[in-house]
Amino acid sequence: MIKNFEELNATSENCSACLNAKFSGSDGKRHVVLCGGTGCLSSHSHEIKEEFEKQIAERGLSDKVTVNQVGCFGFCSQGPFVKIYPEDTLYRMVKIADVTEIVETDLIGGDIVERLLYVDPATKEKVTKQDEINFYKKQVRVALHGCGSIDPENFKEALGAGAFKGLAKALQMPRQDVINEVLASGLRGRGGGGFPTGRKWQFAYNQPEGEKYVVCNGDEGDPGAFMDRSILEGNPLAVIEGMMIAGYAIGAQNGYFYVRAEYPIAVNRLKIAIKEAEEAGLIGDNILGTDFCFRVHIRLGAGAFVCGEETALLNSIEGQRGMPRPRPPFPAVKGLWEKPSIINNVETLACVPFILREGAAKFASHGTDRSKGTKVFALGGKINNVGLVEVPMGTTLRELIYDIGGGIPNGKKFKAIQTGGPSGGCLTEADLDAQIDYDNLIAKGSMMGSGGAIVMDEDNCMVDVAKFYMEFICDESCGKCTPCRIGTKRMLELLTKITDGKATMDDLDALEDLAHNVKNNSLCGLGQTAPNPVLSTLSRFRDEYVAHIVEKKCPAHVCKHLMKYEVIKDKCFGCGLCERQCPVGAISRTDYVAPGKKLPARIVDQEKCIKCGMCIASCKFKAIEKK
Repeated sequence: MIKNFEELNATSENCSACLNAKFSGSDGKRHVVLCGGTGCLSSHSHEIKEEFEKQIAERGLSDKVTVNQVGCFGFCSQGPFVKIYPEDTLYRMVKIADVTEIVETDLIGGDIVERLLYVDPATKEKVTKQDEINFYKKQVRVALHGCGSIDPENFKEALGAGAFKGLAKALQMPRQDVINEVLASGLRGRGGGGFPTGRKWQFAYNQPEGEKYVVCNGDEGDPGAFMDRSILEGNPLAVIEGMMIAGYAIGAQNGYFYVRAEYPIAVNRLKIAIKEAEEAGLIGDNILGTDFCFRVHIRLGAGAFVCGEETALLNSIEGQRGMPRPRPPFPAVKGLWEKPSIINNVETLACVPFILREGAAKFASHGTDRSKGTKVFALGGKINNVGLVEVPMGTTLRELIYDIGGGIPNGKKFKAIQTGGPSGGCLTEADLDAQIDYDNLIAKGSMMGSGGAIVMDEDNCMVDVAKFYMEFICDESCGKCTPCRIGTKRMLELLTKITDGKATMDDLDALEDLAHNVKNNSLCGLGQTAPNPVLSTLSRFRDEYVAHIVEKKCPAHVCKHLMKYEVIKDKCFGCGLCERQCPVGAISRTDYVAPGKKLPARIVDQEKCIKCGMCIASCKFKAIEKK
């Protein structure tokens, strides 16, 4: 039990010394750490860990080498990762079969297994250390503090990395001063709205004394987003500490985590962290010898996207159907069980301990005038370096996509980046030098959102992209208000009509008018932002919509009803593989034998063809093309 500030400081110093000894090797041991994020675990990271433990034990090295898992390294496209301290050697794309070589060559022989090192795509040089990889060079880890370096299930390692120092500092300050510190930091909500966090806390603090609540929104539902999940998996105590600081600031004694049930690893590690903190006396009554009492609870969401909206989330916690409430009153006045409540998302709360521990000025030293600090992005899509990145606000899209993301694969041309998920919009090459901040992205027709960033290349159809997001919204709409329930359905019908080649220009005008009506009249943020992908693609790629309607052509050759597969007869060797692979018998022989070839070329019957793509995938001679 840690009973007071002095005991916390002493324990933290001891834990910090142990953690530093792990990194520096001053304990006389070598330490093998493996990425324990969901992505790497799905690629057998846990089994690799077990194999390391087995081989180390068999070779009598258990007193010289330790093995443990840490949170997400971020560089997901190169996982699973294995890092060895104190040399700081980073191996990527490790398989179970590689363990023997790493043990024999590195752990025993002292030599690096060079074939498992990251190779810089530009210089072709092998890189030994994580910080020397371009993907990491421009990152600044605040919300991701501890992720990839500490064991999320080891309470002592979290203490060694600074856990609860921010809370200890807050508990020795007047509550208003804590709020002022958060205000001075410029922290804005990382869940998408971008509302100043300190102002939200101030509203709740100003309410009469009595029962109040802190709620952590971990209902991450954007397609391709995994920021909050990775933070909870990598350093759950940071989020717990942020919640407790918020609770102290507004006068709350209970906090609720609302986390998707689809995140079992995050939920399990959160439970472990809460239990260990309770056992240490850092959650419960009279924390650190003060009169501050705080309890932490977990509620699991069933995966409804609308429950990411804060009032729908409150309804769900209360056991009601997840549907938004009219506002005002706002949750800070009348929230959970009609008591004043603040709702912050995972990333927002993860930043709070840093602000209290390091000071508002240090946090605000990153970013732009109106968007301070850093932002975590889940960078995915048509990008070489898929993964989780944290960059200072003000970083340009060009830096994000090319310097950190490594550019577009296969020499393809960049076309657009969708920021903000279904609520956001598409930005183009003309926007590449735009700084990433809340107001700038909104001004350009997109938004920060929770941090999803999906990159698209020349092979993406922007009408199809808008249709994809509208399908998602239609599935996830709660149905409470008519503009969202009916309007999004009608928008999807019009988009489907366009991609099927059956629309007219009047349909395009109707789509645009309907989008504005849904945006202006929906009850909650889900419906109000639902048309954004349509409006942004219409603004920047109207020519693609027109091509679908007027020319009955999909320029990117994506929309099945508007494309056809054709055999280039002079390239065809007549091998017949495409004919054998076709599931509907749409390919047959012709009488034509191309010059230099021996067998008759094939032809595709457009009436029978179902556009499955099996023919083009099977052709070794690239003699079939989409048109």
